[in-house]
Amino acid sequence: MNVSDALLKMVRCSAGNRHDIDHFLKVYAYARTIAEGEGVPPEVRRTVELAAVVHDIACPLCREKYGGTSGKHQERESAPLLRQFFQGTDIDGETLDRVVYLVEHHHTYTGVEGLDHQILIEADYLVNAGESGYGEENIRRALETVFKTGTGRALLRAAYPGT
Repeated sequence: MNVSDALLKMVRCSAGNRHDIDHFLKVYAYARTIAEGEGVPPEVRRTVELAAVVHDIACPLCREKYGGTSGKHQERESAPLLRQFFQGTDIDGETLDRVVYLVEHHHTYTGVEGLDHQILIEADYLVNAGESGYGEENIRRALETVFKTGTGRALLRAAYPGT
């Protein structure tokens, strides 16, 4: 499955929820931009792009089951949904396991394992900051403690020039 096919499938799975669709498309765009800016190899870029597309796959279930989409609930509920989403595709086991790992940890900012994990965290934060109206102090703290890639840091500074 290529990234375009995953995007289309995820849009269909979103059942017209424009917020969810807009969110994962923005995260995907940032993840792709950061990955390209950091010069990651094509196979790593594909993995992080796939993870960006499906990173919030558990949100509809979490809304129904828990009444909200807390990051920890998303991380806990995502694996079976991801395995079902990619079932019958040509995604190899290693790539699928990595996508599952990334999605299961996309709200975990400590113990980041790998550049792909770092990129997904930064891309999601960039989008969440705008959608949730994070204040300058939150953004400044994220710049100091969360953002590690040069491209992600440059994007955050450009989007929030006061930080």
